[in-house]
Amino acid sequence: MTKDLTKRAKEIIKQIDYITIASVTPEGMPWNSPVYSAFDDDYNFFWGTHIDSQKAQNIRNNENVFLVIYDSTVPPGTGEGVYVQAKAKQLRDPEEIQHAYETLKNRRPTPFWDPAAFSESGPVRLFKAVPIKVWMNDDSEKDGHYIDVRTEVSL
Repeated sequence: MTKDLTKRAKEIIKQIDYITIASVTPEGMPWNSPVYSAFDDDYNFFWGTHIDSQKAQNIRNNENVFLVIYDSTVPPGTGEGVYVQAKAKQLRDPEEIQHAYETLKNRRPTPFWDPAAFSESGPVRLFKAVPIKVWMNDDSEKDGHYIDVRTEVSL
């Protein structure tokens, strides 16, 4: 039976609240950051972060990011992950900020999401990542040995 990797990718994205964002420092060093996120109907991902955080600085310097979404609690050999090459940006347009805020708030209502934090003088900025390519991990074999491969999916 063939796996429906697109369906499974959507299930994982819906199930997992945290994504890992890989970005690059201005000095060219890799930087990974786990963040609470939400997504919209087009699978654009949103998160908030302190205005001076390393990931915020990295994204303002280089919009290329890589997201990974996975459940780290499953037993070895059973994990599945969604891998997303994306372009990210700090949101500045008031309508985009409102959309991101509502998307985050509606995913998991919490008092953390205070609109004053995102104001011009607030300490937090909202970010958006727009997927370019998406993959799921998949099973394969080489020379009689199991290998883990990536298979492109469409969200």
